[in-house]
Amino acid sequence: MAGEGPAFAAAEMAEELLDGSLLLLRRWSASGGGGELLGTWDAVRAGVVAPALAAASGACLAMSAMLLAEAVFMAAASLARRRPERRYRAEPLGACDGEDEESGLLGYPMVLVQIPMYNEREVYKLSIGAACGLSWPSDRVIVQVLDDSTDPTVKDLVELECKLWAKKGKNVKYEVRNNRKGYKAGALKEGMLHAYVQQCDFLAVFDADFQPEADFLIRTIPYLARNPQIALVQARWEFVNPNECLMTRIQKMTLDYHFKVEQEAGSSTFAFFGFNGTAGVWRISAIKEAGGWDDRTTVEDMDLAVRAGLKGWKFVYVGDVKVKSELPSSLKAYRRQQHRWTCGAANLFRKTGKEILLTKEVSFWRKLYLLYSFFFVRKVVAHVVPFMLYCVVIPLSVLIPEVTIPAWGVVYIPTTITLLYAIRNPSSIHFIPFWILYENVMSFHRTKATFIGLLEFGSVNEWVVTEKLGNSSKTEPVPQILERPRCRFWDR
Repeated sequence: MAGEGPAFAAAEMAEELLDGSLLLLRRWSASGGGGELLGTWDAVRAGVVAPALAAASGACLAMSAMLLAEAVFMAAASLARRRPERRYRAEPLGACDGEDEESGLLGYPMVLVQIPMYNEREVYKLSIGAACGLSWPSDRVIVQVLDDSTDPTVKDLVELECKLWAKKGKNVKYEVRNNRKGYKAGALKEGMLHAYVQQCDFLAVFDADFQPEADFLIRTIPYLARNPQIALVQARWEFVNPNECLMTRIQKMTLDYHFKVEQEAGSSTFAFFGFNGTAGVWRISAIKEAGGWDDRTTVEDMDLAVRAGLKGWKFVYVGDVKVKSELPSSLKAYRRQQHRWTCGAANLFRKTGKEILLTKEVSFWRKLYLLYSFFFVRKVVAHVVPFMLYCVVIPLSVLIPEVTIPAWGVVYIPTTITLLYAIRNPSSIHFIPFWILYENVMSFHRTKATFIGLLEFGSVNEWVVTEKLGNSSKTEPVPQILERPRCRFWDR
């Protein structure tokens, strides 16, 4: 056929080239070239590759031991914790509360509720409605919607929603900026500059997809009003779409561990933990003393918490108070969120490490906790080890016989850490194998983000708002198909 001539000619030419290459390779091997290559590789492997891999293996094993010690410490601290209402005064407030009158907070203190948002078409009604539905005297709360939207249609919808609630008697302020400088931190900082904010004592922050229950302020404000040393009350996140897919189920497991163990341990030991950026209430005087919101990193929430902690303020985590929110349901959105969180934390470590070391306003043990436990182990080591050890060092050690990794580093330590993780997620224990695989996949992205933050590479201040789909607006509840009910161990 007409088209077969060129095709056959090309095939014959490729076959001739392959035969010629094989012939040259056989002649080179016969002349001793192969032995020279192997000898060169053996010398390089023994003199360069093996020592480098052994050093990397030793460093990873040492960091694995750090992770194990940290996991044991947090597990013990979170299990042995005393409930926050036993450590601090938290009696409900009342209009005739004489003790509050002495401190200048007449019954119900003035509360500012900030809701920063950016093109939140799917969820703006949920967060504004929930904030306006809080059980608090309407003349003692101001709902401030900070709209940085660039879509004029979304802006009009958000403004209309605020006006509708204002007509219902709610004190709602709709605030916009002519730029997005500083992103969320910039919006929160500018929102604090309005004159009406000066009359407020406390600040509650909710992201656009968060829906606090009506009694949120009633259950959190007493910790601040009755304990002048407390600057922050953090509530726990609850999720409206955990069973949308396997990825959201794994996210729920990770975040549940973060709140049940990490936040609880920090609250009960050193009265310090990282603010989660939402579902929390701040004492405004503490924010001012710490220097206010700062946009130098992409984790403005953690930055403020660290600076307030260095001023001696205490934080309390109240796990019984839960706020509904939405989990990212696409891998692209989740990766961007994880990049922002991981890179920002590492960058904050770089920028505040010296300040923490030199401050004289907190004890040596609190400084050690901040530098070693909170930052170095959890924000650096926890991201680097899973990738470097399990995805690089162990696979390479198979090819390098001079390097042997002990069983305790390959099996015992990761198994113990996994078990400590699993016992705090008993209803999801059957998903642990998927969680391990998924976390190993994400370890590369987190490791890259960690080094970008530490070294301040190009995308260190990259800020992409996590896409929200408004899953909670569905009328029918998502069936609980991925989470088994509690049962006996042998029934699992």
